[in-house]
Formats: sequence, structure tokens, C-alpha cells
Amino acid sequence: MTGRHIAIVGGGFSGAMLAARLAEVGMASTVIDRGGDFGLGVAYSTPFDGHLLNVRSNRMSAVEGRPDDFVDWLKAHHPDRAAPESFAPRRLYGLYVQDRLAGIEVAHPGLINRIVGEAVAVEDTAVRLADGRLIEADAVVLATGNPAPKTAALGEVEGRVIGNPWATGALDRVKDEDDVIIVGTGLTMVDMVQWLVARGWRGKATALSRRGLKPRAHEALPDIPVPPTGMLKLAPASRRLAEARRMADESGWRSVMEGLRPVTADLWAAADSELKARFVRHLRPWWDVHRHRIADSIAVSLEALEAEGRLTIVAGRVRRIDQDADRVTLDWRPRRGPEQSPITGQWLIDCTGPGHDPATDVLTGPLIATGRARLDALRLGLDLDAEGRVLDADGVPDDRLLVLGPPARAAFWETIAVPDIRKRIEDLAATLGAMTTEPA
Repeated sequence: MTGRHIAIVGGGFSGAMLAARLAEVGMASTVIDRGGDFGLGVAYSTPFDGHLLNVRSNRMSAVEGRPDDFVDWLKAHHPDRAAPESFAPRRLYGLYVQDRLAGIEVAHPGLINRIVGEAVAVEDTAVRLADGRLIEADAVVLATGNPAPKTAALGEVEGRVIGNPWATGALDRVKDEDDVIIVGTGLTMVDMVQWLVARGWRGKATALSRRGLKPRAHEALPDIPVPPTGMLKLAPASRRLAEARRMADESGWRSVMEGLRPVTADLWAAADSELKARFVRHLRPWWDVHRHRIADSIAVSLEALEAEGRLTIVAGRVRRIDQDADRVTLDWRPRRGPEQSPITGQWLIDCTGPGHDPATDVLTGPLIATGRARLDALRLGLDLDAEGRVLDADGVPDDRLLVLGPPARAAFWETIAVPDIRKRIEDLAATLGAMTTEPA
């Protein structure tokens, strides 16, 4: 045992699995979670088995170096769902994560302390809770996951606008025959449409995003990665992009994306701010829909809804949202072509994705205001070093304040998928293990 104690803010996958890994190497931690569903977070708390993982089961081990861990768990507990190359329900994955956490607590008693509470401030190396409690530690890790959408950007947040579709009972107000407007055409839109259909909904949905792109599908069989060795030797970035397109024409874009998976974080870290800004401005939407794919069975069901005229996806921008007692109206500007009539429905569902804004977040806003942290050059998130340590206003890394999971996207870009997070957990455990016992 190291004698060190780490406070982890956030008890979803990232925080819970970091605590488990730290315990395995003899380090104590306190995991603070507002809801108390340790190991689940938003991603795996869904009760609906139609919400499937976006990665095949044989790549979803929570433990680096043990690739069969999740599949073995499925074989023991849910053998009907244990096909290695299938897409298991996210609900089952949450149970698996919770089982791993509980098993580590039994194997390493006293090293993981769970606290249900809302963290409202980081004070030096301690975490202040809303009820006044102070959780003291040798270091703090922010693993707060994805925040809810920022519906305020759309207009009215109450009434007939469902601002957080993941909130308990959020879809209960939608009647079977109601038409819905969805802002956002990504993974959250896919989840909500699937869920509505499973609940007996028979209405129509119109989904709008700036480019009208929806997530691409996995093939029925796994893709064979094509190593991007030749592409990485090219400069400038435009030549790399041209080579990636040539490779996609030759080997298939899925294989190219699979080949880029292991090197994405390194490519992002090596890029300068100008190149990153160009990527975010011009390529990010296409990257997202090709990188974060959906199960082939879900893609088929969406295509059927489109063919039936029950799901329509359009490209454009929100101008204004109006509502009355019976309906909501979305005034919008098409991305291309002539003006279009407003879209009407009984409900508008915000599926724009996480509303990351560290500058206004209750935990990170004060850290930025006082200079203990700073935003990255693109204002995507907190500025971090290669170990995930927060950089202060002068660019000096803080050995006692680190970030894991989605909030670390500014430094690592791909930080939401389990295969990426579990590697970061190993790196973070090593960094914390090398930390001096006394603060600098």
C-alpha cells in the first residue's frame, strides 16, 4: 500500500474503474458520485436493452491487458448475450462495471470509499461537497463524465422542450401519436428514437443538425484495420487527408478508421493549434459519424423508419423556437437551398450532445478564474499535459489535480470510448503512483 489517498469526482465508468485499478496497485481512493449509481454514469444507466454498445463486446474489457474480461463475464452471467463480436446492451455493461468494482472492494478491503454527494469545489487537494463536508486527499481526479445538453442555446428550456432526454421520465410526456422535433442527429438522437419506438410511439420525428449527418453503421463482421504508416509520413495535413481518402477507396473507410484508432491521441497531441482548429471547424462532424458508429441492427431499424416517412433528417440551423400549450414550432434556415416552412410537433427533444463549458462549470469555473487551471487554445476544455495533469494559467502542470474521461478531450480528443479510457486509466495510475507523498 502506498499510503496515498486520491479523491475521484465522478463515479461513472471512468471514476469507478480508476478507483478499482488504484486499489489493485495498493492506492486508496474516495469516489464521489452525485447520484450514487457507482459505475454507471449516463452511458450505462439506461434501463432499455435496445440501447446497445457502439463497440463489439470483445473490445469492451474494462481492464487493459485482459481483452476477454467482459466476454467472460457475459458467458458467466448472460450467456445468451456472450457472442464476442456482438453488441451487448449497455445496461448489461453497467452491471459488469459494477461487478468489477464490487469484486475489487472485496479483494482489497478498505481501499475504496464511496460517497454519495455533490462536489461543489476543489480546495487545494480536498473536495468540498454541497452539504459542507470536506473530503481531504493527496490528489484530486476530475472524472465527471459528460454533462447534460445546454438547452439554453436553443431557447425556452421548459414547457414542450425536453432539455435533458436522459433525465428520469423525460420521455414519459410523449404520447404514442405525438410528432417530435429533434435537434441533433448524432448518437443521442439514435438512442431517443429507438427508445420511443420501443415504448409504442407511432408518431413522426424530424431531426435537424447543421450538416444533417447521422452516425454510420458497423458492418456485420469486424473490420480489419489498415495501419496508417504511409499516411503518417506525409505533410502537410492536406496530403494526409488525400491519402486517407485514397486508402478508403482501396480498403474501405471502416478499415482506415480502425487503423487510426491507436494513434489518434498522438496525432492530436502533435498537432498545433491552427491544425486542431481546422480539424474542429471542417472535419469534426464527419470524423464523429465515422468514428463513433452504431450497431448494424440499429442502423437497419433507422433506415426502416426513414423509408416509412416516420424519421426525416434535415440540415440547417435553428433560428427560433416558439411553443404554446399544444405544440412547439422550430423556425430554421436550411444549409442549402430555398427557405423552408417551420417544423412543428408536440415536443422538441434536445439531442445536441454534452454541453461542455469548463469556464461556467461549478467545479472548474473557479479553478480557471483563480489561475489554477486554464482553457486550451480552442476552448474545448481544460488544458492538460500528456499525463492528464491540469495546467495552470502559466502552463505549469499541477501534480495534485488531474482529469480523466470526457473532460480531458482537449488534450486527448478521443476520451469517451472504453478502449481509450482504460488506457488512460493505466497511465493515470502510473502517474499517481509516482507522485511524491508530500505536496510540492
